[in-house]
Parts: sequence; C-alpha cells; structure tokens
Amino acid sequence: MKRTLVLIIEPARVVAAGVESLLLRSGECEVVATYRSVAEFEASGERHAQVDVVVASVSQLRAVEGCEQLKDLPVVALQTALVDPESLRGSVATISIYSTAEEILRVLREAHDAPVQHNYAESHDLSERERDVLVLVAKGYTNKEIATELFISPHTVISHRKNIVHKTGIRSVAGLTVYAVLNKLIDSEIL
Repeated sequence: MKRTLVLIIEPARVVAAGVESLLLRSGECEVVATYRSVAEFEASGERHAQVDVVVASVSQLRAVEGCEQLKDLPVVALQTALVDPESLRGSVATISIYSTAEEILRVLREAHDAPVQHNYAESHDLSERERDVLVLVAKGYTNKEIATELFISPHTVISHRKNIVHKTGIRSVAGLTVYAVLNKLIDSEIL
C-alpha cells in the first residue's frame, strides 16, 4: 500500500506536531516536512519531489494559493478555530483540531484520490456584472445582444468577457457554458 505523502503548513507547533503524530501512527501517511508558513516553505529553498496532499492552516490558505510550487496539489484546510466559510475557499476539504484520527485519514485519502479541481468562481470572484455577462454568453447571445440586454456598450461587454477569461482561464463559449452550469449560474435544462 502506497503511503500518502503530506506537507504540513501550520504556525502552531503543537498543532502541527499533533497532526504529524496522528498521521505517522496510522501507517498510511508520511509527513515529508512541516513549516510554520508558506513564506518559510519558500525561503527554505527545499524542493519536495513528491507531495500528495498539503495540510495547511486556514491562515495560510491564501498564501498556498499563490505559491507556484503548491498550486497543483490538493489542499486540506486545518481549522483550529471558528472561521468564516469564505476563508476556506482555497481548500478541497477541511479537518479541525476536533477531528478524529479516522476522520483525518478519510479526508486525506479522499483529497489524495480526487482530481485537483480549481473552482475559479470561488477563488477568483466574478463580479455580479461579469456573472450576468457569463450567463448571457452561455445562452448564446452575441456581444451586441448582451450590450442591449444589460444596457451597456459592446466595448464594456468585451471588457467583461476579457475579465471572465482571465479569472476562469476558459476561452471558449462551450467551456464557459459548462462552467456556468457547473457553478449553478444557469440551469442546464434552459440551454
């Protein structure tokens, strides 16, 4: 059985040590390194060739999102206090200091086995107007028709579309339509 390789980023040493101890005792995981922050990870210059899952403190999630070395890895948020759900948006799952060892292992297994998906709607908030434009693009409207529908100029529509492409990383109308359906901006049955 292949062990899940975990990188821990947690400022509280006692919390990091506790999570590491639980993972090591399970025999299912190996902790490749522990850092107090993403900045410390980057400053170390170490390159961990293989990491399957990053367990990161909620306070470090934004920094993890911006770290080039960690961008394609599933991130499990480590919650040590009550937080606004918005602050968990960069993670694929959440564990807390109250989670049992079994729950933590289950979450890590699921994070490791699931394909990494970036929900750009959450991590790169579209403005309300950009969502309006996206819905109309998905419905097949032209730039001119969108401008008429939203009472804006065609140049403004083009600007919104450029922002949508930049924020989502999706260029095709078909891709944007799928994105709108998956993010529940439109109902697939009305297309």
